[in-house]
Amino acid sequence: MDHRQIDQWVLAMMREIVARIDADPNRTGLERARATARRWNEQSPSRAIQEWLRLLEMPWPQLRSLLLQESDEGQRLRSSAPFCGVLSQEERLALLREYRASPSA
Repeated sequence: MDHRQIDQWVLAMMREIVARIDADPNRTGLERARATARRWNEQSPSRAIQEWLRLLEMPWPQLRSLLLQESDEGQRLRSSAPFCGVLSQEERLALLREYRASPSA
């Protein structure tokens, strides 16, 4: 896959993550991302993690919009997003297979 295709696959995964968080009234995936960002910050602080710690405090509708932006900024944010664990390894691989099988990939 080239960079454009990888970016599109990461966007597809983020759409699925956002859908999960939208469907969960407790926003468990959002809390998981906060815990991940805090852990990353304790282990190896960086500007990107600091930015995520701030972003994760935004109201969900506003953060949701940022995560789904089809822009350079949206792509940049998705490249370091702390939403690991919201989708299982099997789900990520299934999305990758689905993406690779689609004509637009």
